[in-house]
Amino acid sequence: MATALLNCSEIQLAQFLGPNSTDAAAYICSQFSTISNAYKDTSYAIDSTYLLFSAYLVFSMQLGFAMLCAGSVRAKNTMNIMLTNVLDAAAGGLFYYLFGFAFAFGAPSNGFIGRHNFGLKSFPTENFDYSYFLYQWAFAIAAAGITSGSIAERTQFVAYLIYSSFLTGFVYPVVSHWFWSGDGWASAAKTSGSLLFGSGVIDFAGSGVVHMVGGIAGLWGALIEGPRIGRFDHSGRAIALRGHSASLVVLGTFLLWFGWFGFNPGSFVKILSPYESGSYYGQWSAVGRTAVTTTLAGCTAALTTLFGKRILSGHWNVTDVCNGLLGGFAAITAGCSVVEPWAAIICGFVASLVLIGCNKLAEKTKFDDPLEAAQLHGGCGIWGVIFTALFATEKYVNEVYPNKPGRPYGLFMGGGGRLLAAHVIQILVIIGWVSATMGTLFFILHKLKLLRISGEDEMSGMDMTRHGGFAYIYHEEDTHKNGIQLSKVESRTSTPPAV
Repeated sequence: MATALLNCSEIQLAQFLGPNSTDAAAYICSQFSTISNAYKDTSYAIDSTYLLFSAYLVFSMQLGFAMLCAGSVRAKNTMNIMLTNVLDAAAGGLFYYLFGFAFAFGAPSNGFIGRHNFGLKSFPTENFDYSYFLYQWAFAIAAAGITSGSIAERTQFVAYLIYSSFLTGFVYPVVSHWFWSGDGWASAAKTSGSLLFGSGVIDFAGSGVVHMVGGIAGLWGALIEGPRIGRFDHSGRAIALRGHSASLVVLGTFLLWFGWFGFNPGSFVKILSPYESGSYYGQWSAVGRTAVTTTLAGCTAALTTLFGKRILSGHWNVTDVCNGLLGGFAAITAGCSVVEPWAAIICGFVASLVLIGCNKLAEKTKFDDPLEAAQLHGGCGIWGVIFTALFATEKYVNEVYPNKPGRPYGLFMGGGGRLLAAHVIQILVIIGWVSATMGTLFFILHKLKLLRISGEDEMSGMDMTRHGGFAYIYHEEDTHKNGIQLSKVESRTSTPPAV
């Protein structure tokens, strides 16, 4: 009886109930069809709500980026860096709508680039609706926000508009198509054809797709622009140009931490979809596990950075700890759904060491990135891609990426080296693609004298020279009073004459 009701075949049900039961069978089936449709509608509503809420969390990261960037630059450039963060979202929204989503997910397409749904034409589709577009747009502008930190305090405003539009409208979408689209040549979720090395690339939430893209783009921008005036003295020694507000840095860090719970767990897209075993509990558990691995990696990286920098510099530095925390998050983003919580601790520990090492290398090579964005997102993003290929477990890989029996998993977990080979390919192609596109763009802007501001404007600060005034209002009498108070303090603390 139960089978007949679930299948809801009127003919079979009528035969089961006996003669003269056709009307009864039709009525019973209609009731179960109504229930089935209601269940589908409820499932769709729950999944869409989950995805929209995750999109809102990821979008809140823009406020985190804005506060982090503002606190990490000098006060005279606060207005400029906050405005660029606003425009990353605004310009990115328009260009991702016009071109980016189509290049990333417009199907059917080839393995390199999407070809449909420009300007969301013929949208929604069977596979995508507006909530999915919003979620992916939030990812795209996150990549642009990473780059803006690398070139802060010395970049012309028009250059921000050009690079942000190009990155969100073309460069980033192509990379996301390769690794996240069902048609992408290296996607682990590829729906047809053979997978790269039998596995595809497992970059669940974007250590490579988002963080490496933003970090490598920022690397080229900062390299071509050169360091800020005063960052290195005549002998090549690094001079700290500290940001003006540790409070804003901490505020931005916690906002980014909060948003990362939409970034990583939200990448499941659906919350009411069962695994192959039919257990809904498995899906919910995977979402929770992903939030836990994300948290553990960030916490471990923060503590490792705290003690590591204490040994190296002799100080307990809150800004360094915040960057270490974010480095752990950037690293775990690729494998957050397919690794055990204990492995996330290893991920965060190594991510901290990678960030410290990259910063040392940046000083040696006279590379200037005010937010350490290239080192943090680029360096830790690369480590995250490698980490996933080493520690992904067989059980979780098969749960998150089903329907491909025998799929390779982490090398250290007994899965062989094919996943690692696929991830090495991912690292190389992202570096090559972003270097060829964004590196070329920054070079052209440099040659056209559209990239860097003049030395006079840089010394005066971009807020006054480019944006009509400082972000903070000072009154002349306050400055005078502060000067008198400072003189009194200096007189009290000066060395007394020898007797």
